[in-house]
Amino acid sequence: MGEELVGIMGGTGLDDALAEQINDVESHDIETPFGKPSAPVLVGKFGKKKIAFLNRHGKGHKLSPSEVPFAANIFAFKSLGVHTIISSGAVGSLQKKIAPGDLVIVDQFIDKTFKRPNTFFSSFGTVHCEMAEPTCWRVRKILIDAAKDIEIRTHPKGTYVCMEGPQFSTRAESLMHRLWGGDLIGMTAIPEAKLAREAQICYALIALVSDYDCWSAHVGHEAIKQKQTLLKEIIANLQTATRNSLELIKAVLHSDTELVCEDCQCRKSLDLAVWTDQSQIAPDDKEKLKVLFE
Repeated sequence: MGEELVGIMGGTGLDDALAEQINDVESHDIETPFGKPSAPVLVGKFGKKKIAFLNRHGKGHKLSPSEVPFAANIFAFKSLGVHTIISSGAVGSLQKKIAPGDLVIVDQFIDKTFKRPNTFFSSFGTVHCEMAEPTCWRVRKILIDAAKDIEIRTHPKGTYVCMEGPQFSTRAESLMHRLWGGDLIGMTAIPEAKLAREAQICYALIALVSDYDCWSAHVGHEAIKQKQTLLKEIIANLQTATRNSLELIKAVLHSDTELVCEDCQCRKSLDLAVWTDQSQIAPDDKEKLKVLFE
């Protein structure tokens, strides 16, 4: 499989829609040092690319955000040879200009999670990965350019606030997130993006906007307020965003664009990150996590 294998992480909306279109599928039931991933990884052909697809929430959307085995998911991808991940996930909008049905190519995160293991290296030693730019600029540019070519309403950047959940925000929290500079609110991008960086994988995220978060009920947009309280409207918006996301991913996977680049800085994120003296790292730990350094 090696360097040409592209990982696709399916979130709410995209899970079954994309899996059904993979050709020559092989299912890989993988055991990792961090347990099993959310589901078997499907490896096959999509367009001109060979991809590894994983349903983040498991079969039937069984896993809530706090229960997703993020470390196992990323480790499984890396063990198969994935060096680039295109991820997707449903979000609420914190900005009027980002409408339900839109796509956002996320560039920044604010982490509000508190229950989830967020590193591979808790028993290994002290590892500090640089996260100033938490997504891969190169893969983001590929997605942004592809969206222009197929005329899908896509925002080229956005700050994603990741909350623990599973409950949605209070209105006070939603208004606070806007004051922080947040554009989107979701529950699944973290620690996924952090773990991808620790695994030296290029990572980009397509956010699928399903609704305006509850701040919108506070600013007098009565029509918006009424619509967003209706689950059927949110589902319809998510279906639109899912179709748009699938078209964008199709365009990228059917193109001749190189999605994997071994010279990308994302692929060197551990070069200076390990601060623990090598003599103090247990040989068993080195062996267990060696795939992350490859």
